[in-house]
Amino acid sequence: MEPWKNTAMKKKRRPVRLRCSVKNYDWGILGHHSKVARLFALNSGSDIDPAKPYAEFWIGTHESGPSFTESGSDEDPVSLKSWIARDPSVLGQKVLDKWGPDLPFLCKVLSVQKALSIQAHPDKEMARVLHKLHPGVYRDDNHKPEVALALTEFEALCGFISLKELKEMLRTVPEIAELVGVADAEKILLVGERHENGKVNTDLEAMFSRLMLSSKETISKMISKLKRRLNQEKKKRQLTVKEQLVLRLESQYPADVGAIAAFFLNYVKLKRGEALYCGPNEPHAYISGECVECMATSDNVVRAGLTSKQIDVQTLLSMLKYRQGAPEIMQGVSLNAYTTRFIPPFEEFEVDSCNLPHSASVVFPSFIGPSLFLVTAGKGRFDAGLAGDDVVTEDDDIVEEGEVLFVPAHSKISITAMSTELHLYRVGANSTFFRDL
Repeated sequence: MEPWKNTAMKKKRRPVRLRCSVKNYDWGILGHHSKVARLFALNSGSDIDPAKPYAEFWIGTHESGPSFTESGSDEDPVSLKSWIARDPSVLGQKVLDKWGPDLPFLCKVLSVQKALSIQAHPDKEMARVLHKLHPGVYRDDNHKPEVALALTEFEALCGFISLKELKEMLRTVPEIAELVGVADAEKILLVGERHENGKVNTDLEAMFSRLMLSSKETISKMISKLKRRLNQEKKKRQLTVKEQLVLRLESQYPADVGAIAAFFLNYVKLKRGEALYCGPNEPHAYISGECVECMATSDNVVRAGLTSKQIDVQTLLSMLKYRQGAPEIMQGVSLNAYTTRFIPPFEEFEVDSCNLPHSASVVFPSFIGPSLFLVTAGKGRFDAGLAGDDVVTEDDDIVEEGEVLFVPAHSKISITAMSTELHLYRVGANSTFFRDL
């Protein structure tokens, strides 16, 4: 029997504050302009380097960016994963039985100045294979479905364009039509509305693969022709949104096939408060803006363009879903006047977004599993309903921007805004998982 099986529930544990990790990838937003920089500085007590890009703020147990418990003493910090392992009952028995003594979810904040790679995340079966073959690149064997919740206007590419848009692209982007060949382009253009979807997907896969596997010389010549044509045409007409985007991506990553690949993908612009879901094997790329991103606990990414990191085009092409049509923009489900819940079709996680005006209060009922709370703006009082002797200091229940708390299972949380506004997020295992048990 695993050591955590049938773990008896111990004394109710208090929430614990976390110190979190930061990533300074070159696509991040510089210095004080970055939300990630501000959150990390407030969370860690460090200074912001105005010349450094701040890209990702990691919250969770993954070894690529672990969080640490705040001990309040001179002891060495303890990783959240190790802290949980000491008393797995903080996860609740249902989560322990399903995922073992670890969090099934991971949370990040992203500040995106220039585009991230054209990428996809493997499903569980592919993740196991990749981890076994290349453990230094694919650090775990888990899948990585994810949801991005926009903190600002947020641009992304996600999934393949519809048949109608694909036809229009072949008519209006001669460089792609020439690359894929007249015969293959005609196959798509002649498909009627009552088409055989599987056949179209096969043709789409063949065209996209031909593009992505083209030589650097071919792509460089193709992009030069495209830029010359568009620079001439913009003197006569307004370039389309997608044409402008492709030129912008190419300026960030010169002669990169990923810029051309954008023609095949849906362009999405989220408003603040909207969310985008990306499932396993779904091609996508974040372009600009800031978001809270939540996912299953994994760091597996297969890249194929718009990046200086390692790419694996063959693996990406073999694993992609060639499903066509616009992705769903998630608006969430209102729980109360202040809280909206985003529920993806996977068991590992859900996200609550909460915006409280001054003096307003909200109650998060006792959850069967654990939660992570992130304060992104403002100040408030955080009441876990513990006895008075559990409070360490007079201000122990005050939370402010940049603070992150791990909340054990079976904890009821009440929060009251003390500033003009208090913005926070809660991440936990998907509530549908508990209902289905």
